[in-house]
Amino acid sequence: KDGEIPVKLCNFVDVYYNWAITSDMEKEFMEATARPNEIERFKLKRGQVALTKDSETRFDIGIATYIADDFDNVILGYHNALITPSPEKLSGKYINALLHTDYARTYFANNASGSGQRYALSIDALNNFPVPLIPLAEQERIGDIFSSIDQKIAINRAINDNLEAMAKQLYDYWFIQFDFPNEEGKPYKSSGGKMVWSDELQMNIPHNWVICRLNDYIDKNNTGDWGNDIPSNNSIEVGCIRGADILKLNNLPRRYIKKNNIAKLLSDWDMVIEVSGGSPTQATGRSALITPGTIKRNGGKITCSNFCHAFSFKSYKYSAFFFFAWKMFYVNDIMFNYEGKTSGIKNFMTETFLANKWVMPKQELVDRFFEQIRSIYSQIDANIAENNHLTKQRDELLP
Repeated sequence: KDGEIPVKLCNFVDVYYNWAITSDMEKEFMEATARPNEIERFKLKRGQVALTKDSETRFDIGIATYIADDFDNVILGYHNALITPSPEKLSGKYINALLHTDYARTYFANNASGSGQRYALSIDALNNFPVPLIPLAEQERIGDIFSSIDQKIAINRAINDNLEAMAKQLYDYWFIQFDFPNEEGKPYKSSGGKMVWSDELQMNIPHNWVICRLNDYIDKNNTGDWGNDIPSNNSIEVGCIRGADILKLNNLPRRYIKKNNIAKLLSDWDMVIEVSGGSPTQATGRSALITPGTIKRNGGKITCSNFCHAFSFKSYKYSAFFFFAWKMFYVNDIMFNYEGKTSGIKNFMTETFLANKWVMPKQELVDRFFEQIRSIYSQIDANIAENNHLTKQRDELLP
């Protein structure tokens, strides 16, 4: 608003999904404005604890995060509460750990007011939460143990972010700038590699590449199967990818699909896209690459929901090139078409999109790129597995 001060906003989802809020997260926060008195009341300071205060379900309230750094320009957003412990009595790290226990979660769920559409915690419910007071030195020791686990989890996430950026940069370098290694190991285009004009694509491409339809890469295009939430005699248990899971692929919801739908199971190096959204603004067309680690950490069998499609490729080594090409089209909104853009369900027109033409590089280059991506995603999967182990360890220590 005019006349207010620009700030960054730490929102409900930032609190909900993070054990701690650190200064390196500030760049991802939403931009907003606020009045000076709001900034004074809700500015984040080291040692505080924020928690979710109201939500659609009673089990999503009372989720806490520790404010690990001082912030000059970040305030806490709506639907959250901010706790400032008395430093001579309470450690913020200890309170944060305590609020993550089942003991605290049960207290908040039982003391939430509301029904149906919205649940909330009152100030009285927050103030009356029973805190076991132990010596401050013990509180700090307990808090440091959990914070050290979270720091390692955060480091692994940062490493994975960098690895994914490296993978994208490699695709851009090889297949957008056309500076893939030539026979001498030098950058192809920069070293004078022959380029030819393609009338079909209206761009220059390497002389020995061919034009194909996107569909020419694909062997099978499967629809999904959401299955049931309870087992039956002729069902198997699977992890199921929904649109909400497509960017993280970890701890997928467990479902039960019929055994005769086993063809719906995904294989290593398949690709999943979200094809339907519940509103015109939902991001259909988002994609995920199914690595061996994805399947392993989700119980060995996964499928996707009815709102997704799954591609299997004519050669699994096409998967890396096709996946990053898809992401490039998606980010730049190239050739993407939808039904229901203005009202109702937003549906991605998969077959129309796959009919578009694109390049097919030489097979040995596609294979070489795949091996690079496989190595990168192997490291990413190892870090996710370690984080899952650390999270399990943390959850076992909390009681």
